[in-house]
Amino acid sequence: MLGEVTALVDDRAVYLGHARQRCVLAALLMDANRVVSSDQLMDRVWADDLPPRAHRTLASYLSRLRQALGVSIEWRYNGYQLSADPAGIDAHRFRELAAKIQAERDDARALTLADEALGLWRGVPFTGLDTPWINEIRHALEKDKFAVELDRTDLLLRSGQHAGLLTELCARSEAHPLDERVAGQYMLALYRSGRQAEALDSYQRIRRRLRDELGTDPGAALRKVHQQVLSGTTVDSAPRQLPAPPPVFTGRQAALAELDKVAAKDTMAIATVSGLGGVGKTWLVLHWAHHNARRFADGHLYVNLRGFDPAGEPLRPEIALRGLLDALGVDPAAVPLDLDAQTGLYRTLISGKRMLLVLDNARDTEQVLPLLPGTSTCTVIVTSRHQLAGLYASHGAVPVRLDTLAGAEATQMLTAHLGSDVTIDSDAATELLSYCAGLPLAISIVAARATLSDLPLAALAKELHDAATRLDALDAGELSVNLRAVFSWSTKALDPAVGKLFRLLGHAPGVDITVPAAGALTEKPQALLNKLDKAHLIQRHQPGRYRMHDLVRLHAADGAPPDLAALHKLAEFYLHTAYACDRLLAPHRTPMNLKPAAALDMPDPMAWFEAEHRNLMAVLQFAAIHGWHELVWQLAWSLSTFHRMRGHDTESLAAWQAAADAAEHLDDLPKQSVARRFLGAAYTRLGRSAEAVRHLEQSLALAEEDLFKMHTYRILAWAWEQVGDDQRSLDTAEAALALAEQLDEAVWKADAENLVGWYCARLGRHDRARAHCQDALALCRRLIDHEGTAATLDSLGFIAHNTGQYAEAVSHFEGALAIVRDLGYSSSEAEMLDRLGATHAAMGQPAQARRTWQQAMDLYQSQHRTREAARVGSLLSTLD
Repeated sequence: MLGEVTALVDDRAVYLGHARQRCVLAALLMDANRVVSSDQLMDRVWADDLPPRAHRTLASYLSRLRQALGVSIEWRYNGYQLSADPAGIDAHRFRELAAKIQAERDDARALTLADEALGLWRGVPFTGLDTPWINEIRHALEKDKFAVELDRTDLLLRSGQHAGLLTELCARSEAHPLDERVAGQYMLALYRSGRQAEALDSYQRIRRRLRDELGTDPGAALRKVHQQVLSGTTVDSAPRQLPAPPPVFTGRQAALAELDKVAAKDTMAIATVSGLGGVGKTWLVLHWAHHNARRFADGHLYVNLRGFDPAGEPLRPEIALRGLLDALGVDPAAVPLDLDAQTGLYRTLISGKRMLLVLDNARDTEQVLPLLPGTSTCTVIVTSRHQLAGLYASHGAVPVRLDTLAGAEATQMLTAHLGSDVTIDSDAATELLSYCAGLPLAISIVAARATLSDLPLAALAKELHDAATRLDALDAGELSVNLRAVFSWSTKALDPAVGKLFRLLGHAPGVDITVPAAGALTEKPQALLNKLDKAHLIQRHQPGRYRMHDLVRLHAADGAPPDLAALHKLAEFYLHTAYACDRLLAPHRTPMNLKPAAALDMPDPMAWFEAEHRNLMAVLQFAAIHGWHELVWQLAWSLSTFHRMRGHDTESLAAWQAAADAAEHLDDLPKQSVARRFLGAAYTRLGRSAEAVRHLEQSLALAEEDLFKMHTYRILAWAWEQVGDDQRSLDTAEAALALAEQLDEAVWKADAENLVGWYCARLGRHDRARAHCQDALALCRRLIDHEGTAATLDSLGFIAHNTGQYAEAVSHFEGALAIVRDLGYSSSEAEMLDRLGATHAAMGQPAQARRTWQQAMDLYQSQHRTREAARVGSLLSTLD
């Protein structure tokens, strides 16, 4: 419609009929997908010159249009509706693009939109059609086009393309002699082309015309342009101090959205972008600033405050202010000497202006405060390696904490750095990115080295593989691209006590640390951890838990040997807490000869083990490397109940392998016997029965006390079960029971009674099995042994199931499940659910069997018990 009314169907023009029929189409298209009443439609087409039988004539036109176009034109209520995609109608597409131009913050993209919008025009809208309604819509569209042309001119002027606009603006100025916006654009183009006198003459001409023809003076906007041309400072002289945007930028959508929200505030908007050195704070801010430049018509100020600069001290506020005043055009001789007076002048100059102030690399809040505007029209973004909590407290700054890049974003960044014409070895790239751990600076250094040296990514990955030399490989030859140097700019500013803790954390085993654990390394741990967190050298990733980026950890440990005395105290903290938690989980277990920790704040044992498990395994490995043999054995002991209850069989095996080696070094036969016993238990749970029996027989040979032999018999009975020798299991369980009775160990007597009952049941001797298990149950309940009670109820459920007493079996299994769930004994829970599912299946209850077996399979899978999971999966398939 932006020209002669035409239509294309499959890229071919179709005949639309005479002018009146095309007018009907135009009237419907301008309100596409909306109902146009019959009266409205006839008014738009004929106005006051309605033909006889107008309704019939209109219906005829609509029928021909439907046939020609193949579109839906339907009668709805009291009118007609043409259904079409607005994107296929040039007038609607033009208006959509015009709205996008106003919303777009990037000048280059806005210019592309303007060119596309104006490219839709093919002449005068509705050429050849003439009705009052058509003429009114034509006029409105032409006004919209004129506005887009002026928007496009503003964009070109901002981008410095004034010379190419002169001819167009001269003609437009003559065509619209009273349009002040056109006059202002023409004046700017003339002035920037070195024609100041002509620009001033142009202003005088429109001033006279406005006075003579309209009896008014130029508006404020045009007078401002005149004053700027007169004084030699045009809009272009507004400060535009932003450094170039980053050439490569990926991800960060949440942080960019946060900055968008800050800039939209009605009050003075302040954001503090903080994060680890090299995480991309400045790149984020410059990327956002360049894409939002149009928000800030009065300019952009930028100051590098050098808060962590290796070349010298942080920039003093008064020096930063002098630079800002220079950028605002203040004569150096007019700058006051006093800092408060400088701040007052600076705030006066930018009062009411829409400006962006970027304060990059701030050391602390005190450095920033004198530089803050006093006006609600400005947006301030501060970057720092510290959190700058003072700005939040005093000025309501919005904190934007920047973390490392996620996997996909890191891959995009590396690919963008290397270029689309480079064939990337995906395996080598994945390995490299794992060493960079999502740190943008590390990724940039790797890409720079690959590009400048033509090194293949596989060769770089090989260099970075060794953690001891990884920081050497992350050096592209200059300070700004040397990761060790960049990190050092943060750490050299630390207080001595904070720096000492930082170095200790670099050597400390584990993936993170809590405040109580850090208390084993230093006094006042919370205060020191807070300082490291504010400096972004560690991160509080969960309440009370702090972790260190992999590359920062390497830097913290770089160049200084570990303080083994301090780290031994940390290991002892973990040991004592683990042992205390183990005593809560298994109160009837034989105690270990270990001094209790002083004033230990006892956590929930199962939750503590879950949270600290990776740390505990790392401490055990660290202790083994450094020859702390007693501690290794004691830690393996303290972990064993948790490992058994949660089904961590592989980890239990690794812990007791280290403990067995430690016992050998200690030349301690009882510890060797215990270690072999627990190795036998771990191998049994992993289904490696031959190795289990070998270790258990070694344990028996080394055992000097009957108590140790009794415990080993208990595990050995289970190992014989795994190889299918239930009679041998029963004989071994009876040996364990005899020793328990001889030792007068009530808890272990109950356990052995249950074992004997279990193996009797497996051999089909159900009456004897039930008698032993009932004795065991009574004893467990008297001793308040919850775990033993659950195990015995499970055995009684098994006996009831095999004797056809299914309802009783369900009752026993459900009672056992309630206890083990309360204990957090998920390994045993899976086995009980497995057996309960079989009972439901035997009772002809497939829905309950399916639900129960599915729960069992989920638990088996989470515990990596693949054989059991596969077996239950097969059982589930039988229910289909």
